[in-house]
Amino acid sequence: MNFRGLSKKTDKKLDTSNWLCDIPEAQAATDFVEVIFKNTRKGYFRNSNNLKLDKGDVVAVESSPGHDIGTISLIGQLVLLQMKKNKVDPAKTEIKRVYRKARTTDLEKYEEAKAREYPTMIRARKLAEELKLNMKIGDVEFQGDGNKAIFYYIADERVDFRQLIKVFAENFNVRVEMKQIGARQEAGRIGGIGPCGRSLCCSSWMSNFVSVATSAARYQEISLNPQKLAGQCAKLKCCMNFEVDAYVEAQKDIPSKEIHLETKDATFYHFKTDVFGRTMQYSSSPTMAANIVTLPVERVKEIIALNKQGVKVDSLEGDSTGQKNEKQTDYENVVGQDSLTRFDKKKKNKPKNNRRNENPSNNNRPDEAKGENASANNPEKKENENRHPERHKPAENQNSENQNTNAPNNNRNNNNRPEQGAKNVNNANRHNNNNRKPKPRPIKPDRSNEEKSE
Repeated sequence: MNFRGLSKKTDKKLDTSNWLCDIPEAQAATDFVEVIFKNTRKGYFRNSNNLKLDKGDVVAVESSPGHDIGTISLIGQLVLLQMKKNKVDPAKTEIKRVYRKARTTDLEKYEEAKAREYPTMIRARKLAEELKLNMKIGDVEFQGDGNKAIFYYIADERVDFRQLIKVFAENFNVRVEMKQIGARQEAGRIGGIGPCGRSLCCSSWMSNFVSVATSAARYQEISLNPQKLAGQCAKLKCCMNFEVDAYVEAQKDIPSKEIHLETKDATFYHFKTDVFGRTMQYSSSPTMAANIVTLPVERVKEIIALNKQGVKVDSLEGDSTGQKNEKQTDYENVVGQDSLTRFDKKKKNKPKNNRRNENPSNNNRPDEAKGENASANNPEKKENENRHPERHKPAENQNSENQNTNAPNNNRNNNNRPEQGAKNVNNANRHNNNNRKPKPRPIKPDRSNEEKSE
């Protein structure tokens, strides 16, 4: 839709969407327009000058006295439906007119008037306290030209504020109008964040406030703690009424909580009810949770009917105890996608033995050198050892034989170059000597005594 309908929105709470903006006949059906002001105030005016107005335009409208500044929120055929909804009859009430689109001078006066609202509210509260009036000034709204101010107040009882109006007129030099609002309307005008983490419903979209009772919390089995049930306005939360009708409708077919279930062994008392799951929990103790049994509503009705006939059942669960509870899934696998991680590559942990076998130094060794039990585990290797014992000699003997066979070749190579051959032999001897264990030195006999005897 174009900018005149949905995309061009305002920051006002009572903003509406013109879903007939693409139909030219609907836009020219009437000359009435809807104008919204600060917070929760809305009015209907006549476009007698045939101005070309669109949603979001700032206009100057007729007021008493002077003029006020507002924003166009709706035009066309839907304005008549909104007037019928809000019970505004043009034949019985006087409809004021739109003067013009707001000029720069009009907007400057409007901004100056808005800047005076907060200090005026603080000063008005002090004046009300000095007169000892049981009331609270919740908000102040100045007219667009600054000649009039509306004071919104909260009071539990009827207040005589005739003297207060005179004091306000002398201190602020404006025409004073007093309007009484409730605690919920005050929270809607001020705004804030609720415990759900979102902006308050009364400040974002709610315009009609319905009374909330504690019975709504009982139907939904919410804790009756007043600190949790109260909102920022110190009244019961409006959101308690959102789902109470569904709970009341679902509880029509559920047995009363006051009825006890009689068995041959004990009496069971109601503990908790899952309204939408249609299950009820019963406890063997009336004051605490003990031996809790969960039953479907149909089974509870059967037991109550038997108890009315004077029959006590053997057990609450009946034949359902022997049956295994099957797993129930809350979704249906249509496409065959069982898990979200089915395409992830799984890392396989290799055992330590395989890592040892991957070492090239170990692969060059024969099976006999890897362990004494290598041939014991393989019967084929045993037979080969018995048939050809020479092939399966220990690794040490084979290395010694290789050293002996290669010895003359090394000597020949070393004989050609006497200096290098001697060095190589000495290095080999040193290497072998380092690996060998040191021999114990022989103990020399003490011949000192023999010389003396001679």
